[in-house]
Amino acid sequence: MALGARLLLGLALLAALIGVLLQLYRLRKPRLWTPEELSVYNGTDEGLPILLGILGSVFDVTKGRSHYGPGGGYHHFSGRDASRAFVSGNFTGDGLTDSLQGLSSMEVNSIVDWRKLYFDKYIFSGKIVGRYYDSQGNPTKYLKGVEMKAKRGAQLLEKQKSEEDKIPNCNSKWSQAEGGEVWCEAGAGYPRLVRRPGDIALTGKVSQRCACFQEAELGRPGLVVYEGCDYLSTSCKVK
Repeated sequence: MALGARLLLGLALLAALIGVLLQLYRLRKPRLWTPEELSVYNGTDEGLPILLGILGSVFDVTKGRSHYGPGGGYHHFSGRDASRAFVSGNFTGDGLTDSLQGLSSMEVNSIVDWRKLYFDKYIFSGKIVGRYYDSQGNPTKYLKGVEMKAKRGAQLLEKQKSEEDKIPNCNSKWSQAEGGEVWCEAGAGYPRLVRRPGDIALTGKVSQRCACFQEAELGRPGLVVYEGCDYLSTSCKVK
């Protein structure tokens, strides 16, 4: 091959390489996205990065292709903002949405924690214009409301933990052969079911936990003796 032809071929290859690098740079540089644009980067084209959105922020998760590509356990998140599914576990149809309507403050706080994980672990690639960011890339009232609700959830969770730390949890075990058992160590008290009132604000539901109360505290309202368990028994079978 003549020197001139080799030179032209080399220049053509160099131009092609520069074009690819520029395209990758543009994709990795943070920018504004529409949902339609983002949908192309769902991992089905191996020549493109894999992107996902959470609370309107876009991340390049290409290094996790085995998880976010076709057949991966997190593929349903790729090419879209499916913020709700991070806590709902609904990965089909209406579950793959960025709407957080009806979620508790604890659930919203959990999604905000997921977003922090992506900021820490993956490349931030921009923002989605829509529910969380406007056409200028500024946070919407919806996003500000979500972050305030998450902050309240974190505060309530910390308050509940602080209150519960004052009264120790029961020990517990379960086996298929023997069923469940809860117990309190010697001197720690007697097992009782007690409501967790903070859960109403955190999850929208009321749950109970097993805690160890001293004999002088057993008259407190709201304490429930396990069915079939003696009043002053330190261990109880659980059905």
